[in-house]
Amino acid sequence: MIGFLLKGILRDRSRSLFPFLTVMLGVMLTVFLHCYIRGLETNFIYSTARFSSGHVKIMTRSYAVEADQMPNDLAYIGVESLLTRLSQEFSELIWTPRIRFAGLLDVPDETGEIRVQGPVAGMAIDLLGIQSPEPEIFDLKRALVEGKLPSGPGEALVSAELAQSMGLRPGDIATLISSTMYGGMAINNFKITGFIRFGLTALDRGALIADLRDMQQALDMEDAAGEILGFYKDFVYRDKEAALLAQAFNARYQNQEDDLAPIMVTLKAQSGLADLLAMINVFSSVIILIFVAAMSIVLWNAGLMASLRRYGEIGLRLAMGESKGHLYSSLILESIIIGFMGSLAGTASGLAISYYLQSVGIDVSSLMKSSSLFMVEVLRTKVTPFSYVVGFIPGIGASLLGTAISGLGVYRRETSTLMKELEG
Repeated sequence: MIGFLLKGILRDRSRSLFPFLTVMLGVMLTVFLHCYIRGLETNFIYSTARFSSGHVKIMTRSYAVEADQMPNDLAYIGVESLLTRLSQEFSELIWTPRIRFAGLLDVPDETGEIRVQGPVAGMAIDLLGIQSPEPEIFDLKRALVEGKLPSGPGEALVSAELAQSMGLRPGDIATLISSTMYGGMAINNFKITGFIRFGLTALDRGALIADLRDMQQALDMEDAAGEILGFYKDFVYRDKEAALLAQAFNARYQNQEDDLAPIMVTLKAQSGLADLLAMINVFSSVIILIFVAAMSIVLWNAGLMASLRRYGEIGLRLAMGESKGHLYSSLILESIIIGFMGSLAGTASGLAISYYLQSVGIDVSSLMKSSSLFMVEVLRTKVTPFSYVVGFIPGIGASLLGTAISGLGVYRRETSTLMKELEG
């Protein structure tokens, strides 16, 4: 039966070519958009983890409530002892403290007068530690566009965009004006050794990267940090494992009423990221449903047109004694074969495009000039195992649904009029 239908499909292209092309194009778009959304999700998680949230983050309870405001007056004190415990009890993760701060960067001229000022959003990381993971996490060697990386105390990096707007040169001395942990004014000089560009608009607008110990001294935060970030050693976020880890850590401090007691939160639990990632997954499902509906309508119309062209063939088969149920099932099977072939071709085409863009990427820098999200300017698709089968859902489903609806016309043919139809 299948062999007979396959020969008919291959020999009579008038009834199979249009449905085949419709399915192929729809599946190709479905596969590509699925890979694009997965790439968008992976890119967002990776960038957010590196520069903001970590895979898990430890803060004080009060700091966690106002984390977006960088409340360093609520920072955790006793970082060194906590890091020692974390490295022993949760050794599967890499732990690193950070301080986020904001301030005004003042650049003097040759006479010591103010030459230019500009706001900065800074981050203090362990730049100079021998075994510090931060240079690798931030990929500073690749991000450096001019100058050199800091090699000693009192040195810092600024974003290339900020340096250009302020007219900075490597080696310039700049003064950071901020506030200490206790509310006083903090004034500290830095030697700007280099300019960096991460490809993240949210950071590249006005970032200052300084060493953690320099900022602890400048902000009166000895042995304190606003955040302690944890990363899995392979830098792959695993939500279920992270949630269990956070639950185990928080269970130790749940009976404490101290607002400055530490609390651990996962990447998804920060800044509404869970809702955003859930929205991305819903959007992926909606795309599949849209293509199923759209292709079903097209293939339904194609089936109706095919039924008109094959009106005589269907009548002849009924007149020769073929039952309506058997004829209807053969049309369904025929549509499944066309759907499978179209899905196969569409999946191959969609994967080819996705693999190419996974390597090359799409430059969206012009669309992200005012973005505050941690997303790189070159978006890449991501081919997952599900990418190989996602196209068959709308491909076969739409073909089957379209033929199932249009094929119902078989049951409206009256056998008493078949001979009269054939004579006509």
